[in-house]
Amino acid sequence: MMITHDTRCALDAVVDLLNTAPEGEAPGAPDSLTAVPAVEDFARRNNFSDVGTLGPDDLAAVRRVRARFAEVFAAGDDRTAAARLNALVASAGTTPQLTDHDGYDWHVHYFAPGASVADRMAADGGMALAFLVVAGERERLRRCEAPDCRHAFVDLSRNRSRRYCDSRTCGNRLHVAAYRARRREAAG
Repeated sequence: MMITHDTRCALDAVVDLLNTAPEGEAPGAPDSLTAVPAVEDFARRNNFSDVGTLGPDDLAAVRRVRARFAEVFAAGDDRTAAARLNALVASAGTTPQLTDHDGYDWHVHYFAPGASVADRMAADGGMALAFLVVAGERERLRRCEAPDCRHAFVDLSRNRSRRYCDSRTCGNRLHVAAYRARRREAAG
């Protein structure tokens, strides 16, 4: 599956945003998006340019966008996902524009200049997710299968076989536990 740089960045930002929610971690984990500095850090970490000064209204709006992205990941079928994405992208007031900022070649931003950080996330992230639906690849939107982790991820493996948000942590931890259980059983 061919994914452009800007689409990949938008998908990564969606996943990062989803994983700030409590359901993105072990049960009872705290929400890591509870204050304006957390939104500022998120925007900086995901290379959002020209964000401007953020306030409590931005925090609330970003949390609403996060909830809507979670609904797209939870959609049971393409039609439901498409309806949720259409509503999300429309609410952001998309205005596609070609741009070549910050050393990147020409690419498309789907938000209007001066759009809020939440509208930028909704427009660019919504369109990136829409491309997956159009390509028949919605099943690549996943949650980690580790029982104590619900992190979101986009499975970009060639054969769509990825099961864990991070094979070095969740996947390895489960494989080691299974190995130890087999050894205990064999020794038993």
